[in-house]
Amino acid sequence: MKYQSKYEKKTLAAMVSIYCESMHGGKKLCDDCEKLKEYAFQRIDRCCFAPDKPVCKKCPLHCYNPKRRKEIREVMKFAGPAMLYKHPLLSMMHLLTLKKVKSK
Repeated sequence: MKYQSKYEKKTLAAMVSIYCESMHGGKKLCDDCEKLKEYAFQRIDRCCFAPDKPVCKKCPLHCYNPKRRKEIREVMKFAGPAMLYKHPLLSMMHLLTLKKVKSK
């Protein structure tokens, strides 16, 4: 596993956790959120652009099915602002990756 996908998975897991805890009320992920997280991990592992994959938002090829893409967007939109407070290091790494993609 490459460093980028490892940190990307940590960031995604943190976002899903923030979302699920706020929306579904538990410390442990509910079944739907767990399935979404595992689906996203599979997409990261199977990315055809690895090891230099862009963040999914900037990717030219969207590999999520439409339903899952809508769900993950909702999670990211909700959890994104909270990431700055709850996981500042992961947030900064993600922002740096976005900046790197923009400058290419």
